[in-house]
Amino acid sequence: MIEPIFSSRNIFILVPVATLFLAALACGGGTSSSPPIPESTQAVSAPEEQPTQIFEFAPESTQAVLTPAVQPTQVSAPPAIPETRRLTLEYPPKMRAGVEGDVIRLTLEVDDLGNITPTAQFEGNVITGETIEIPDLYETHNVTAEAKLDLAGMEVRPSEAIFEPLTRGQSVTFFWSIRPDETGVYRGTVWLHLNFADKSTGEESRIAVSAQIVEIEAVDFFGLSVNVARTSGALGSIVGGVIGFPFLEDIFKFLFKRKRNK
Repeated sequence: MIEPIFSSRNIFILVPVATLFLAALACGGGTSSSPPIPESTQAVSAPEEQPTQIFEFAPESTQAVLTPAVQPTQVSAPPAIPETRRLTLEYPPKMRAGVEGDVIRLTLEVDDLGNITPTAQFEGNVITGETIEIPDLYETHNVTAEAKLDLAGMEVRPSEAIFEPLTRGQSVTFFWSIRPDETGVYRGTVWLHLNFADKSTGEESRIAVSAQIVEIEAVDFFGLSVNVARTSGALGSIVGGVIGFPFLEDIFKFLFKRKRNK
C-alpha cells in the first residue's frame, strides 16, 4: 500500500529538510554577494595612496628652490691685489738739429720691492723712474699697455699710439725715434694707459697710468744753443755788413795816407 507524500509522517520529515535547504540557499546567497565588498574597498583605497606618492617628491622640490640661493656665495671672490711695477723713462736732454736723431725709451717692468729709479743721466741721457700699481686682472681680462709721445715741432716715429700685450711678470718697452729740424727747446708728454677687455663678456675699460714731461734742447752743428746761435748770427751780420760797406777800402787808404803825411 502506497503512503501519500504529504501525510502527517512525511510532513515531519520534509519540514527539516526544507529548512536545511533554505538555510543552504541563504548561506550561498550571502557568500555570492560578499565579493563586491572587497572590490569597492580597493576602488576607494586607490585614490588615498596618490597623495602619499606626491609628498615623497617634496624634498627634491625644496632642494631645487635652495640651489640658486647657494650659488652667489660660491661666485664671490676677494678683490684683486695690485701688481707693483717700475716705470722708467729715458730721453736725450740735448741733440743737434738737422744732423742726427735719437731715441726715447719707456720701460714698464716688474718691481716687487717697490724701488724707484732716481733721476740721473746715463751716457748723456736723462733717466727718470716711478713706481706704479696695476690691478691684477690677468686671469679674467686681456690687459694691453698703450703708450704715446706728444712732442710738437719735432719729427716723431711712430707718431701714433703703440700697443703691447701685458701679462703677469712680463716687462714691456716702447721706443720712439726723434729728430729736430731746427734749433730750439722742445717740450712734450709721454702718456701711458692700460686697456682691459673682459674675457667672458668682451666689455672694455681704459685707465690712465702715467704722464711724464720731457724737455729736449736742439742745438746747431757746432753744439751752440739757440740763444748763442742767434747772438752769433747777429754779430756776424753786423761784421759782414761793415766789411761789405761801399768804399770802405778807400776810406781806410785815405786815413792811412793822411796819418803818414803828418
